[in-house]
Amino acid sequence: GRISSFRVTLHAVMSLFRNQYDNDVSVWSPQGRIHQIEYAKEAVKQGAAAVGLKSKTHAVIVAVKRASSELSAYQKKLHPIDDHIGIAVAGLASDGRLLSKFMRTECLNSKYAYNRRLPVSRLVAAVGNKMQYQTQIYGRRPYGVGLLVAGYDEAGPHIFETCPSANYYDCRAMAIGARSQSGRTYLEKKLSDISDCTLEQLVYHGLRALRETLPTETELSTKNCSIGIVGKDQDFTILDDDNVEPYLVALEQTERETAPETATEEMSEADTRTAESADVEAEEMPVAEEDQPPAAEQMDVLQ
Repeated sequence: GRISSFRVTLHAVMSLFRNQYDNDVSVWSPQGRIHQIEYAKEAVKQGAAAVGLKSKTHAVIVAVKRASSELSAYQKKLHPIDDHIGIAVAGLASDGRLLSKFMRTECLNSKYAYNRRLPVSRLVAAVGNKMQYQTQIYGRRPYGVGLLVAGYDEAGPHIFETCPSANYYDCRAMAIGARSQSGRTYLEKKLSDISDCTLEQLVYHGLRALRETLPTETELSTKNCSIGIVGKDQDFTILDDDNVEPYLVALEQTERETAPETATEEMSEADTRTAESADVEAEEMPVAEEDQPPAAEQMDVLQ
């Protein structure tokens, strides 16, 4: 009697926390949603942030590395694919490694069969097709990882974003991962300046956007930051550890130089607002009685 009642209670409790439409990726909800894909997107949002942006000549990806504990090394976030392509991952790192291996194979097949580099858009389309297959077969699960693909081909530099839903987007700049909305907000403000940037300025904007995604007590350092660069006459290169330090130092120097200018501009804007408010108050002040015309003259004016 007690065992059966316990089983009934346990089943009732489990039913409260279980959605009958999220048991498999091939099941649609009445609202037209596939919950397994939405859960996979949440896994991407839990991953460490990554930022990608491009100018007319280069594409840059920067990422924050995490360590599972103080005793372990930092997790690798950037993966080289070919001489002209690299990726940044956010989400389940093991899924990212699997997809990076698939992308390398596709690039090698293109070189072997056609003796040419695989265009970036075609590679991203192949990845999207592979990810989509996981979303319609019973017993499979979506890849719980988002990718930022940076590349350079005959069409110029590229930044692509892929999602667990198998959608992919050609972007001018993008941020994915935890607290990535702050990074996207910064990129939106600077979007008009990014296309004409030099390589150093492009890396600077990428690091600034990446820093916006960090918690207040965390700072960018040579240990937790990686930079990937690809562009015209430059193969994809990953900068880690001491190779990142010159860019971080330049970032701090630039901010120290621009800080006084920003403060001066804010002070001048505040003075302008104060002067305008004083003018408005002066216009609204009533005329003194001795300065007002006599009552008869006032009547003449009103008439």
